[in-house]
Amino acid sequence: MAKVAETPMMVQYHEIKKQYPDAFVFYRLGDFYELFEEDAVLGAKLLELTLTARNKNSENPVPMAGIPHHAAQNYIDILVDQGHKVAIVEQMEDPATAKGMVKRDVVQLITPGTKLNNGLGNDKQNNYLAAILPRNNRYFLSYIDLSTGELKATTLKRFSDVVDELSSLEVKEIVLLKEAQTAESKIANSLAERGLVISTQTTVDVNATVSFLTQSLVHENEAQVTAILLNYIFDTQRRNLDHIVPAQSYERLAYLKFNQDTRTNLDLIQNSRTKKKSGSLLGLIDETKTAMGGRLLKQWVLRPLRDVEDINQRLNMVEAFQNDFFVRGALQDHLKSVYDLERLAARAAMGTMNARELVQLKRSLSAIPGIKSVLLSSQDILKQSGERLEDIQDLAGLIDEAIVDDPPVSVREGDIINDGFDSKIDEYREVLSQNQQWLAQLETSERMATGINSLKVKYNKNFGFFIEVSRANVGKLEEGRYERRQTLTNAERFVTPELKEHEHLINEAQLKRTEREYELFITIRERVKANITRLQKLARQVAGLDVLASLADVADNHRFVRPSFTVDSIINIQQGRHPVVESLLEAGEFVANDVDLDETTAIQLITGPNMAGKSTYMRELALIVILAQIGSFIPANSAVLPIFDQIFTRIGANDDMAMGQSTFMVEMAEANLALQEASAHSLILFDELGRGTATYDGMALAQAIVEYLDKHVHAKTLFSTHYHELTTLADKHTNIENVHVGAVEDDAGELHFLHQIQKGPADKSYGIHVAALAGLPNELITNATGILKNLENENVVATNSQSSELSEQVALFSVSDVESDETKELFQKLDGINISTITPLEALNALAELQKLRK
Repeated sequence: MAKVAETPMMVQYHEIKKQYPDAFVFYRLGDFYELFEEDAVLGAKLLELTLTARNKNSENPVPMAGIPHHAAQNYIDILVDQGHKVAIVEQMEDPATAKGMVKRDVVQLITPGTKLNNGLGNDKQNNYLAAILPRNNRYFLSYIDLSTGELKATTLKRFSDVVDELSSLEVKEIVLLKEAQTAESKIANSLAERGLVISTQTTVDVNATVSFLTQSLVHENEAQVTAILLNYIFDTQRRNLDHIVPAQSYERLAYLKFNQDTRTNLDLIQNSRTKKKSGSLLGLIDETKTAMGGRLLKQWVLRPLRDVEDINQRLNMVEAFQNDFFVRGALQDHLKSVYDLERLAARAAMGTMNARELVQLKRSLSAIPGIKSVLLSSQDILKQSGERLEDIQDLAGLIDEAIVDDPPVSVREGDIINDGFDSKIDEYREVLSQNQQWLAQLETSERMATGINSLKVKYNKNFGFFIEVSRANVGKLEEGRYERRQTLTNAERFVTPELKEHEHLINEAQLKRTEREYELFITIRERVKANITRLQKLARQVAGLDVLASLADVADNHRFVRPSFTVDSIINIQQGRHPVVESLLEAGEFVANDVDLDETTAIQLITGPNMAGKSTYMRELALIVILAQIGSFIPANSAVLPIFDQIFTRIGANDDMAMGQSTFMVEMAEANLALQEASAHSLILFDELGRGTATYDGMALAQAIVEYLDKHVHAKTLFSTHYHELTTLADKHTNIENVHVGAVEDDAGELHFLHQIQKGPADKSYGIHVAALAGLPNELITNATGILKNLENENVVATNSQSSELSEQVALFSVSDVESDETKELFQKLDGINISTITPLEALNALAELQKLRK
């Protein structure tokens, strides 16, 4: 059977689809976007559309699904949020005047990384698109938020650093240079496995725009990867992108560094259990009033500072806002009127800003003089901040003069420009305003001329102006003067030469008015675009003020105090608190704790029962450090801290089955990362390290790790453990200190947690008590208690036996050996062993050391 010839429209569709095979093609047909073939089948399923067919009666009907163009954005958002791409195909000429097939082309490719509409409730979220370039055993990364114009680049040593940075930025789409059989393909496969959308860029045109945006990048490969990213955006967006800010290079180690595991363990951005902002550190401290302030605060939390001068500048502003409550309150009242200046400016640059958004911009700019005045009424640094603000009232005044306060969404249907702003528009409006009066007069005169009192002059969008007469009265009309326009069941509709002439006049006035209004709107939007640099600078200033005032609010509401910093290796926190946990409890319920590690104490070994608060104590130290280094006050009575360079955490039992790693493997990998990467200026939190394997394996590894940290790393470390045998390390290493979480048993044998960190080791683990608290059956608890006593007795016997064996080994030495220097050293070590407290593992270690000396 001969193949059925394609229609010209389907030929056009297939040509476009061939260029965008991995995207849903939204093909414009009149008032609808149509999906065809595979796009229609899958799109109907994902978007819950009715699946129909083109050429239903043919042997090969084409699956088709339609979407009204005015509702397309909602459907596009659904697809893009699920990781798909959408190519928007528009009619490039008027179908009414087109000769032959209407020209169509892709006007925009919307992808997860280029989506501008973040959706309701996501205005405080960035949407980053990134590009990666592997070169010379390094990875070069560039990223952009197209909705704000933020553009940055960096160099990373390892692929794991790339993955972590992408995770921190919450990047959804990656652009790679399209090169066969290179590292790019391996990167693409690895990132695709992690759920990221992979896009490729073939051409890298370093034109004038790209050169301007990359001129500040010193490293050639950082400039190259940024060029790849920019070319992808230029090719897919096909619109003006003058709002993109010249790229800035940054170094990860310029900030306090921590990985995704630490962000999750500490619930920095979202609660690890609910995956929501509420219940996280960011959720607690975000009192910002603007969308751009909320985005900036999140960036600060993810990238705390390491420069103490920069930190103190922020703290000075927070303190100033805290001390001047009235200025802070007045400022925040004005901030409530400020819309998203960053994204409004970007939409103006890209030509997508509508009249309502112009009004939002005007209202935002109108709030700036009030903000400026409030700050100038204060003292010192707040006053200086006010002096630096540029209010841009020339632009606000233009918008106020030109645009009505409540314009329609559409910018092509008129009713946008204020009366009195443009004489031509006023003239057209005068003609249109007289229309109703003229029609009323016509209706009166026609009734008198025909004698038909029920005659009406009406307007319909489809048929224009007409005279409506009931069918019973049609015979009264003068023949030859009335031209029939429409027949209804009970009436006839006519036009007259006079009415047709008037309709032409009205339509011309309406068309010219809407055209003139659109021209003026575009002119005003271009004025906004010409002020893009001023607007972006103002947006950054307002966002910073918003964040700092928010942190002052948090300090007041949660009793935070200003930290101080030292070059000494000490941590001295008085009555520190976990801010998120405390916020979930009733006032006064949270038990505060001191954290005191002097220059001679690098490691705290923390013992105590489960649920007593060991993990809370560890986490609160990390959160206090992070808050301090973002420039925030902290939850404590006082705090003296060093500046940390990195935070490493190993908390909780996690696996990574997708990458073929068990819980214990992940545990060891995270421990290794800290051992390899940490410096003396790092903070390490290890919670129950070694529990993922057999007892003696875990105990041996835990002790070896503690001793390695003490000997080689020298980082401030909190190490919680149930291996009580490890507490003896504090007797041998001056840099190790024992602390425990207090717990007491009442007369009935019930356990009560004190949640208080106390000096020295815990006397026991209280594991069976915790099991009883969890509600395990009494019979089981009694049985476990008996088993524990038997095990403890066996351990005593084993310890005594091992001590006896050790004595026998020592007795093997000859008397002559005692006289040598080597044997003196051996017996000195032997004398240092406390047989009454030594554990089985320590006994074995001691014996091994003595044998080594003997050999």
